[in-house]
Amino acid sequence: MANIREVAEKAGVSVTTVSHVVNQTRFVAPDTEIRVRQAMKDLNFRPNILARSLRRGETKTIGLILPDSANPFFAESARMLEEAAFRRSYSLILCNSDGDIQKERRYTDVLFNKQVDGIIFMAAGDDTQTLSDLIIRKFPVVIVDRILDQMEVDAVITDNHQSGYLATRHLIENGHTRIGIIRGPSNVTPSAQRVTGFQHALSEAGISIASELEVTGDFHSESGYQATKQLLKFPQLTAIFACNDLMAIGALRAIREAGLSVPEDISLIGHDDIEMASYTQPALTTIAQPIEQLAETAIQYLLERIEQPEISPRRTVLPNELIIRKSTRRIS
Repeated sequence: MANIREVAEKAGVSVTTVSHVVNQTRFVAPDTEIRVRQAMKDLNFRPNILARSLRRGETKTIGLILPDSANPFFAESARMLEEAAFRRSYSLILCNSDGDIQKERRYTDVLFNKQVDGIIFMAAGDDTQTLSDLIIRKFPVVIVDRILDQMEVDAVITDNHQSGYLATRHLIENGHTRIGIIRGPSNVTPSAQRVTGFQHALSEAGISIASELEVTGDFHSESGYQATKQLLKFPQLTAIFACNDLMAIGALRAIREAGLSVPEDISLIGHDDIEMASYTQPALTTIAQPIEQLAETAIQYLLERIEQPEISPRRTVLPNELIIRKSTRRIS
């Protein structure tokens, strides 16, 4: 590949002139610029964009660390974040931690060493060491979909307590009093808050909270399937709230295999409103998170943090929405 000196020689100009054409740092006569660009094309010259960016103190890249890229909610979030970054002329590097704290730390080091301008965390759990290290370095970071109260960091989340409350109130208003819940991993903040919202709605309605109707999954379909088989041992059960749509889809299979029907025998509600939720049979009633707004706010916060490192940390809590489809019904 040709270098800048060879381009200058072919165009009959100085290296400085070629540099000004490449970087648009000074006026160059139109005919001269045409000669330089033609020489670049003839010699297949490619400017070192990374080196140029580093000289300016920026790379126009953002790191994104996800806990589970196979989960449709995180996949859809990543796509929205990438689109929001691209509209602002930033590229996004995606890293999947698989819910592994050590892998999350390794990826954080990789992104830091590659000199990305900032990192968006959809953290694997409630471990704070990785973030603490970045904050001590004054590195631009935004947390999405997690609350870490002990950290002074920008965060964009949805109201997960409201989610659990909305889902459960919908079931109660349709006559259900024996409601099971499939929660997610206990160390993940959104899941814990959905459970407290569930318990709040039951308590407000004067319905006792049965511990045997609270089971734990891992946000994947198989865990929803196994948890539902456990819940179906209680014949009084009439409804299930799964704390994400993947577990709800697993629950749907378990209910059918037990010879029961949704919603005739068991009403079922999920969370996240992933794309496939509207294509299940029956279509899944669920709680929708405002993913596009979540992504836009997170990217905005990160770019503002990059430009203004000393601004105070901000936290935005976005409301969720109940989407009623065909998997829940009123009972007498």
